[in-house]
Amino acid sequence: MPFLFLLYVIAYIDRINIGFAGLRMTDELGFSNAVFGFGSGIFFIGYVLLGIPGALLVEKWSARKAMAVTMIVWGCVASGTGLIHSKPEFYTMRFVLGVTEAGFFPGVITYLTHWYRPQDRAKAVAMFMAAIPMSQVIASPISAMLIKVNWLGLSGWRWLLILEGAPAVLCGFISWFYLTDWPRQARWLGAEEREFLSGELERESSQKAAAGRMSLFQALRSRDVILLSLVYFGGTTGTYGLGLWMPKMLQRAGNLSAVATSWYTAIPALIAVPAMLICG
Repeated sequence: MPFLFLLYVIAYIDRINIGFAGLRMTDELGFSNAVFGFGSGIFFIGYVLLGIPGALLVEKWSARKAMAVTMIVWGCVASGTGLIHSKPEFYTMRFVLGVTEAGFFPGVITYLTHWYRPQDRAKAVAMFMAAIPMSQVIASPISAMLIKVNWLGLSGWRWLLILEGAPAVLCGFISWFYLTDWPRQARWLGAEEREFLSGELERESSQKAAAGRMSLFQALRSRDVILLSLVYFGGTTGTYGLGLWMPKMLQRAGNLSAVATSWYTAIPALIAVPAMLICG
């Protein structure tokens, strides 16, 4: 769980760091707020396309391999975004980033079902998703430092994107060797622990099989799936709307420097971390 938490911190930073980069990027490249908003949001078009296939890949192939490949590719794309010069390049890189990162979150949620019993999963998901506000806490001071630099003739916002994409590549290689797909393969568990956990999960699997399987289209038509999707849609709209635009709103409202804005952005996230864990 600590390692998965770290991976999601990295993933979320690569999604929202465009909000910090935008404090300087929009002026340097001459982007309007409309261009910035569209480019930030086009990420999710690609993200929607491959979310379900990503979860199926974890289930049918290998969680560690799927996550490793996903992270290496998206890390390269995230860093490459720091080299853009035009609107088409901005739109293209954001779209491709969404495509490459799409399988990670649903893949991890699927992966958690390989390790946690049903009665433990709410706590597990809360611990994992607490990485969302924690990523904002971490990204804010790092972005505040990087946005000031000017190395090799490149602006700070470019280094911000280039360097914050690099950990995804590194952790992708680590994931390949570090993660374990199933409890029965975990040499770091004792034999009794492996047998207990595998038995619990197999019992759940047998109960699901007895209840019958849903096709993909049946699942998508399920009342509960539709209602939960609507709830998540509303929550995510607010979360990303705030996450992507908060730096610009704070900067304009308080007439703040880019550095001060990055620090202030961390405050709501500091409150969100314990709140998520308590609720979960």
